[in-house]
Amino acid sequence: MSAEKVWPHHELGKKLNNWGRWGDDDEIGTLNFVTPQKRVEAAQLVRTGKAFDLGMAFDSDGPFKSGGFRNNPIHVMTLLPSDTAFSQDGLISADDMIVTGLQAATQWDGLAHAGYGGAFYNNVPAAAVNNFQGASRNSFHKAVDRLISRGVLLDIARLKGVDRLEDSYEITEADLLAAEERQGVRVESGDIVLLRTGSYQWFLEGDREHFLGNAPGPCLDTCNWLYEREVAALAMDNHSGEVWPSPVKGATIPFHQVVIRDMGLTLGEMFNFEELAADCEEDGVWETLFCAPGLKVTGSVGSPITPIALK
Repeated sequence: MSAEKVWPHHELGKKLNNWGRWGDDDEIGTLNFVTPQKRVEAAQLVRTGKAFDLGMAFDSDGPFKSGGFRNNPIHVMTLLPSDTAFSQDGLISADDMIVTGLQAATQWDGLAHAGYGGAFYNNVPAAAVNNFQGASRNSFHKAVDRLISRGVLLDIARLKGVDRLEDSYEITEADLLAAEERQGVRVESGDIVLLRTGSYQWFLEGDREHFLGNAPGPCLDTCNWLYEREVAALAMDNHSGEVWPSPVKGATIPFHQVVIRDMGLTLGEMFNFEELAADCEEDGVWETLFCAPGLKVTGSVGSPITPIALK
């Protein structure tokens, strides 16, 4: 009988494991670093009132093709003005609904989204996510009040002097440190890191196939930095939330496995940092009040968002 394979990301996860750090019943992981004082400090970053919409539109022109496990949102009118035009006082009204996956556009991956070894963050068993309750533990809705904090944009594309990083470029800890030095900013405990690769430009240009293809992103080398800096959450502008395809042969989203399952870090994907990054480059201010609570869907493993950065 052959020996069990030793996966490098699982070995790394053992070193960076936060299970029990905030108690055996904890369901929000590194978002515990977002304290009331942290939110007060973040609010004081708003000086000009400029607001930046970092989200993707929720409509049929989203990134996904029909027939996959994720589909673009479907918007349906359920009440039209013509349905109410016969009101005695002249009232007209309208109502609508959407049918959408919770991760069909700009979104957060919650702590019940990815695991391994039959367990999710904080030793929650796989069976805790089921058709009856959804995510009965680690549900995303437990995290909504913590996703307002200091946001720090690290622009790796500008660091490298390009509009967008090459496909499958592996962002390393050295890149993160170099971006901090170039921008004159330092990521601190409780911050939400906004990591720009430039990949979102493919989507803006209408090349959805390229946007959903091989992507630059962080590799396992960045995990120690995220752990040591006590980063609360990580948001990215690519579709995969990490470098794609995986540089670990035979592994599927190993970065997700470490940061979500072992560290308890909420991970965001498909953010639009283009306008914000240009403004930060112009005024030299790379920190914002970042607001992205998400939807309070009970039992959810992720959430769609319209994130806003305020300067």
